[in-house]
Amino acid sequence: MTKRIFHSICLAALVVFLASAILIMGVLYEYFSSIGQAQLKMQTSLAAQGVANEGIGYFQHLEVKDCRITWIDGRGNVLYDSESDTANMENHLEREEVQKAIAEGYGESKRYSATLTERSLYSAQKLADGTILRLSLSQNSIFILLLGMAQPVCVIFAIALAISIALAVRVSKKIVMPLNEIDLDHPLSNNAYDELAPFLQRIDRQQKQLQSQKALLLQRETERNTIISCMNEGMILLNQRGKILTMNASAKKLLDTRTDCIGADILFLTQGLGLEEILSKALNGAPGEQIIRIHGETYRVDASPIASQDTARGTALFFFNITEEENAEKMRREFTANVSHELKTPLHCILGYAELLKNDLVKEEDRIPFAGKIYDEAQRMVRLVEDIISLSRLDEGAKDMPRETTDLYELAQRAMQSLMPEARDAGVALTLSGSSAVLKGIPQLLYGMIYNLGDNGIKYNHRNGKVSITVRKEHDGILLAVADTGIGIPPEYHERIFERFYRVDKNHSRAVGGTGLGLSIVKHAAKIHNGKIRVESIPEKGTVITVYFS
Repeated sequence: MTKRIFHSICLAALVVFLASAILIMGVLYEYFSSIGQAQLKMQTSLAAQGVANEGIGYFQHLEVKDCRITWIDGRGNVLYDSESDTANMENHLEREEVQKAIAEGYGESKRYSATLTERSLYSAQKLADGTILRLSLSQNSIFILLLGMAQPVCVIFAIALAISIALAVRVSKKIVMPLNEIDLDHPLSNNAYDELAPFLQRIDRQQKQLQSQKALLLQRETERNTIISCMNEGMILLNQRGKILTMNASAKKLLDTRTDCIGADILFLTQGLGLEEILSKALNGAPGEQIIRIHGETYRVDASPIASQDTARGTALFFFNITEEENAEKMRREFTANVSHELKTPLHCILGYAELLKNDLVKEEDRIPFAGKIYDEAQRMVRLVEDIISLSRLDEGAKDMPRETTDLYELAQRAMQSLMPEARDAGVALTLSGSSAVLKGIPQLLYGMIYNLGDNGIKYNHRNGKVSITVRKEHDGILLAVADTGIGIPPEYHERIFERFYRVDKNHSRAVGGTGLGLSIVKHAAKIHNGKIRVESIPEKGTVITVYFS
């Protein structure tokens, strides 16, 4: 900006100087020309008087230095000329100054030479006898005068240029200094030119708007990044060429990527996963979906094109872990098959015994045992159906079951009383120890949990064995433990015993009448109450199942 102001000032100064010089020269030139013309007129008048008095004899003793004298008759013929022979001179009747003198008594004119280097002034006066006396004066043209003044003009020009430069430097710095010192971060705190006040106010308003918009964008970006980084699902954003724009932490962990992959080709990152087809479709504007397995788990990959104005701008890849869904579907199929099997077994037994009784193919002494078998199998079906209903409610999270403040020790006492007849029949000693332990939960589920653990301890025990139920409050939670001296569980089955219809010893389970759903009910009930289950077991020595409520 300083250079522009400097150049502008210099240019303006030079233009003004040159214009002024030309104007002054022109004015002076015309001024001196008018003076010369006036002097020439006076000289013409004096010469006319001399000619009128003395005739042509006036010219004989006249010494002419600065001007030329010409005497012309009324027809334009030259009678006398101070510089040329009259015989060789052309007729002057058509000359402008002669015409004016003939018509008005006096006439004058100005004429330039062919080369424009000289200008002539003419003054003509009509005498009493009708003749015309003309005086002429030669002057250099303004161009010749300017050439003659070239040296002084150049000196003056150089001086003017130096002064202009010095003034331009000083003035431009002085003008620009307040502008350079403006604090644009705080526009209203500046002491700049008053003319800049509206401009600075506008800058201040725009800065406030920009700061507000920047803060909003930063907030939105932070929220977006937080959401993306906290997503359990892997997410990758691609541009039109399949280059990675964004990749969250879940995706990096899933694909075992520890380096910055921004700008890398997605095909190199997903090599071997078989995603080429859906990626190609998505980059061309068509969504795609594919099931893959990574690290032993199942993922559904959704490739969704990002379009703007019906043109594909990129692709979003989402990795959804559907392992649990897959396992749940597998468990559902297995559960359905197991339920069908478990229901068919007692039904077939009931139908078989009933058919024998119906056809009177049973001895009289066998009728009561047959009826007892039918009853036992029917009871088994009832227990199975009740357990299935309980599991269904637990799968739904027991949303329709209200939570109450419950003493777990009192529930254990009730469960123990219910299990006592079964324990006596099995020859198992059942004991309860501990103290009051209050928590907020669903009494029915908590009772069922204690009952099933105690029932399992009795069923899978030895004669003269023991089952101990312990309930106590600890410093950071409540402990429920059921220990038995039974057949135990091999270590490889500790995780599987909570699966539905899973039995370690199927023959023994059927012999004792178990449904295979008791521990599944325990697991779900514990999960609903934020309980953690631990299994400790030694084959043929016993098992301890602990549920800890935090």
